[in-house]
Amino acid sequence: MNRPRLSLARIVEMNLGFLGLQFSFGLQQANMAPIYGYLGADEASLPLLWLAGPMTGLLVQPLIGAMSDRTNTRLGRRTPYFLVGAVLCSLCLFAMPYSRSLWMAASLLWVLDAANNVTMEPYRAYVGDRLAPDQRAVGFLTQSAFTGLAQTLSYLAPSLMVWIGFDKDAVDANGIPDITRIAFVIGAVLSLSTILWSVLRVRELPLEPAEQARLAADPLTFRGALADLKAAIVEMPRPMRQLALAMLCQWYAMFAYWQFIAFALARSLHGTADTASTAFRDTVLTVGQLGAFYNAVAFVAALLLVPLARRFGAKHVHAACLAASGAAMLVIPGIPTQAGLFVAMIGIGVGWASMMGNPYIMLTGMIPPERNGVYMGIFNMFIVIPMMIESLTVPLFYKPLLGGDARAMLLVAGVLMLGGAAATVLVGRGTAQAARA
Repeated sequence: MNRPRLSLARIVEMNLGFLGLQFSFGLQQANMAPIYGYLGADEASLPLLWLAGPMTGLLVQPLIGAMSDRTNTRLGRRTPYFLVGAVLCSLCLFAMPYSRSLWMAASLLWVLDAANNVTMEPYRAYVGDRLAPDQRAVGFLTQSAFTGLAQTLSYLAPSLMVWIGFDKDAVDANGIPDITRIAFVIGAVLSLSTILWSVLRVRELPLEPAEQARLAADPLTFRGALADLKAAIVEMPRPMRQLALAMLCQWYAMFAYWQFIAFALARSLHGTADTASTAFRDTVLTVGQLGAFYNAVAFVAALLLVPLARRFGAKHVHAACLAASGAAMLVIPGIPTQAGLFVAMIGIGVGWASMMGNPYIMLTGMIPPERNGVYMGIFNMFIVIPMMIESLTVPLFYKPLLGGDARAMLLVAGVLMLGGAAATVLVGRGTAQAARA
């Protein structure tokens, strides 16, 4: 299919929905661990409480991806999924900061993550569908740039409210700060409005007659989607399989970082593990400012990675970025000042920008375009399975091996991120040798 080339402005518009989608993810990353802490969770149980994201991703995204490949409506192939996911996401964001108990917060997170997952992979497949092959690097790294911008804003939102006069110590009966509730309301509005803008301004391309005939002959059914999913897994290209180890290392590391960074810095900066203390709330604001900074770095880095990925290849650029992130995680527990932490965030931001863009550039060169949806969904399994492994394994060794110290968990994450860099370099090597033979 000869896809019409889009201007940079149109590519930006088609990816604007990622601003709202990733603002939602940023709110989760910055606030769910503190919310669980306010509601009485202990540190060792945090990974289990975060299990909602990877579980829903594992169950929902591959199936939704396969279903979107078979969908043919007046709205398009992927658009119905964007809209349903955006509405559900907005409703959950409104409700989350009013949670009165751990079970309520954890349950809302399950639904919120399911809604985000309904949107995420069809959105990535939409970019693959809509753009010419030589514009896909720009498309996916524009998504990465919006990820950086959105998460900068979401991490920084509570601090901005404090700076304009809100009381950081004003909390409800459950200990959840007022500024957290307002940030979630902002996220709910952004999630729906930006996705609506994208799908209305840059509509999907109509299916070619041959593709319409194929879908008419084999219409969407649950059983058919499962069969497509099974066939795609069996026929998965070898380089895509090789990415699994790199993805295991980097996403285990990043998930652990999000869960434990506030608890680690509360110890290193203030010498406390008391989640009811003013010092801990101050740390949460600091983590938000650091997260905003590393996401701002990711926003700029994603733009710079476009020419680098074209010149040196997405694989090598991604490996270098993961190495920078791993080095940063290793030094963070030993940094005693906020100023030093901002320097370390440069490495985290560069790695995060690459994680949200370069693996998808690598992937689209490996898979058949008519199966973009199902393979994007399967590729998400490479993200959520490491998160599930992290959630189930960390409680087993957090106290016995790490002494219940969140700073040690950041060291584990740093080593794994460096392992992900090494594994990325190896992707495609055996395939290239086989091709030459």
